[in-house]
Amino acid sequence: MARESLLGQVPVLTGEELAALLPSEKGRTRESLIAYHVRRGHLLRVRRGLYAVVPPGVSPQGHSPDPYLLAAKMADDAILAYHTALEVHGKAHSVFERFFFLTSTRARPVTFRAFRFESVRHPRALRRRRQESFGVKTVDRSGVPVRVTTLERTLVDVLDRSDLGGGWEEIWRSLESVEFFDLDKVVEYALLLDNATTVAKVGYFLDQHREPLMVEDSHLARLKKRRPKRPHYMERRRRESGRLVAEWNLVVPVHVAEHSWEEGR
Repeated sequence: MARESLLGQVPVLTGEELAALLPSEKGRTRESLIAYHVRRGHLLRVRRGLYAVVPPGVSPQGHSPDPYLLAAKMADDAILAYHTALEVHGKAHSVFERFFFLTSTRARPVTFRAFRFESVRHPRALRRRRQESFGVKTVDRSGVPVRVTTLERTLVDVLDRSDLGGGWEEIWRSLESVEFFDLDKVVEYALLLDNATTVAKVGYFLDQHREPLMVEDSHLARLKKRRPKRPHYMERRRRESGRLVAEWNLVVPVHVAEHSWEEGR
């Protein structure tokens, strides 16, 4: 396949996609053709089975593939999620060099240059109910369809897994940049996860942003029915001391309760 033909395709391709595009040639396998284009600098090997098309006049070493496209191709069923989803939606406060994607398969972390791509299994409650696609949409990125969690699901996911959201300051600053959420979907998804601590965290966040997000009492009432029966730490693994928010039976770290990052604004 000529270089120009390669460039007419999508900028990031799996080995299977390349094999389907490359014409068979007498005496040469598709694998050898892919290797040929890598040697010629037409393709950049990201990892086994994943390649980026190198534009004309650019060396493979000087080419910077879109890391979101790479993350979206790390698994056949990859769904960009957590902080990576915030970035794709243009709502992340900071840009990270770690990229998270949901998948039903087990995939080892991949490091490519300064980027690290990490797979995350779908929450157990979703797997049990076969609801892995709840709150997932497809967006176009450079002509490539990319699956990503919606802002509503992402809100709940980063509160559920703050370690994948960049920490509480990053999460708060990012979510506060979103002007609108479909709160019925937020509540539905939070309840679907079937985790009382997560329900309390979502309820606490919405309670703190009643006016800007137009949160109604009915939204909070549905969540309160599923809050913990006794106090839970906002981060159960770290059990960081903080303030008890009795309404949600949630121990909130002091720096979160006081929004200490806003000091000096």
